Amino acid sequence: MATDMTRRPTSHEGRIIAFPAAIGTANIERCARELGRRHGADALEFWKAECRRFADQLLAAGVPESEVGQRVMQFQGDVQAELVLSHEKRAVAKSQKR
Repeated sequence: MATDMTRRPTSHEGRIIAFPAAIGTANIERCARELGRRHGADALEFWKAECRRFADQLLAAGVPESEVGQRVMQFQGDVQAELVLSHEKRAVAKSQKR
């Protein structure tokens, strides 16, 4: 007997929601790079626009509004982690040159 985890959905059960391809690792790295080189109001405006664009892509892909905020927060965390990682890499590279 199939469980909920192994049973294949029939055509009337659920739907597939495509995750926007642009919101992968490359996009996270791109945003972190841009935020690393921008400062002040320029960085804030860029960041607001990127988060809004991400939310719009999720909504266009059919992600329920109730999930969009959570996914944007995850995206923000991923970009922040990438920023920290890139700063750490630069610090290590700089210390190895000495």
